[in-house]
Amino acid sequence: MTTATTTATPSTDSPADPAERIGELRGEIDACDAAIIELVQRRLTISQEIGVLRTTTGGTRLSLSREHQVLSRFRTALGPDGASLGMMLLRQGRGRL
Repeated sequence: MTTATTTATPSTDSPADPAERIGELRGEIDACDAAIIELVQRRLTISQEIGVLRTTTGGTRLSLSREHQVLSRFRTALGPDGASLGMMLLRQGRGRL
């Protein structure tokens, strides 16, 4: 997944009223937030299932090498705050150590 940084510019379809355009953009943000929440919930369910499978087969609850891979991917894509986001997701899935 790549992240593109763009500068917001008014499109030719934009309403003349800035307040109306802000409302439209906020609607888009709300839709993005709903999708993010749904994906995070899905990720947590998957992560918790992996933890159960690992412990019931005699493994450890977590894999530090895997966690480093996840954090590296988030840091590369989103910078230092991305690593923080990745850590939050890891904690949600496995709990605090």
